[in-house]
Amino acid sequence: MQRNTKVAFVHDNFAQYGGAERVAEQIAMMLPDADIMSTVALQSRLSPYLKTRNIQTTWMQRLPAVDKLYRHYFLLYPLAVRSLNLSAYDVVISSCVGFAKGAVRAPKAVHLCYCHTPTRWIWRFNDYAARESFNPATGLLLRSLLMGIRQVDLHSADQPDYYIANSKAVAERIKEFYGRNAVVIYPPIDVSRFYIAADQEDYFLIVSRLLPYKRIDIAIEACNRLAKRLLIVGDGPDRLRLAEMAGPTVKLLGSQSDDMVNRLLAQCRAVLFPGEEDFGMVPIEANASGRPVIALAAGGAMETVIDGVTGLLYRESTPAALMETMRRLPEHSWDSSKLRAYARGFDVSVFRSAFKGVLRDVVGSKLAGGMAA
Repeated sequence: MQRNTKVAFVHDNFAQYGGAERVAEQIAMMLPDADIMSTVALQSRLSPYLKTRNIQTTWMQRLPAVDKLYRHYFLLYPLAVRSLNLSAYDVVISSCVGFAKGAVRAPKAVHLCYCHTPTRWIWRFNDYAARESFNPATGLLLRSLLMGIRQVDLHSADQPDYYIANSKAVAERIKEFYGRNAVVIYPPIDVSRFYIAADQEDYFLIVSRLLPYKRIDIAIEACNRLAKRLLIVGDGPDRLRLAEMAGPTVKLLGSQSDDMVNRLLAQCRAVLFPGEEDFGMVPIEANASGRPVIALAAGGAMETVIDGVTGLLYRESTPAALMETMRRLPEHSWDSSKLRAYARGFDVSVFRSAFKGVLRDVVGSKLAGGMAA
């Protein structure tokens, strides 16, 4: 990297380790000399690599019980992001699911935002609220704040000079809500992490954070009715409700190590993907493991799941529609090697090459040339 070019990399928060954080980790690896900044960074939830990097945080790091209440402090994130002092940096790269795009650069600096999605609860509030089961007082408060928060988000959205979207669906939302164009670069999948197993076992698998909008309840209901074995990896605020729904063939495993997830992916009959995601890395991870996906035909799945080739799509977000599609799974033959070959089109190497190309176009060849391969 050019010695005199100072780069800041800003991610919303490192309070969990999900798909957005995996992408942020890959960007951080590409920028070994950049200063990493975030509103909050919880050491216990950082990947081994991110623990080796010095992450500068804001005053939000000192808020009471931030490890448990970070989602409830949502009104503070725009203020915390704007408190970051970026005046000394020539380039700002943000990784955003919330307000990191609002990071204020120096007048002559360049700000490139990798947008995972326009903030879901702000721009798709009715869908979000219907799944979150807010009590009436909370719902009323959020609705009263909505217009003001949208204005804050629109102001934040004006800060980047350039946008990268993680899917065509997200690029369309960026255009609709922010009036900005975005280049699409799909998130990186570390295909080398996954493997094809010699034998499969008779279970379906979900790997997901347990949030209402993920619609894991639909998969549980379908497997209850079909008496099909379903293993669910992940944790989150919806766990208690889902556990109460689970019949004898459904098991919630909680968070698991990458090694365990790899084994479960390699040996399952298929991965279920019942929610509408902005992109969704799990279907590609399943294909990298040689396994097909059964996914709702919405959001990012429309760009990653080829119906009848890499998995099966169903059109209605109901247990009945999912059940019918699960019954059709044996009608297809799934070539594990072809599924894995398809996944390679989303590999880390593809992401890095595309990201480096965009950075070269908008910042300059000297900076892009100095990025880690």
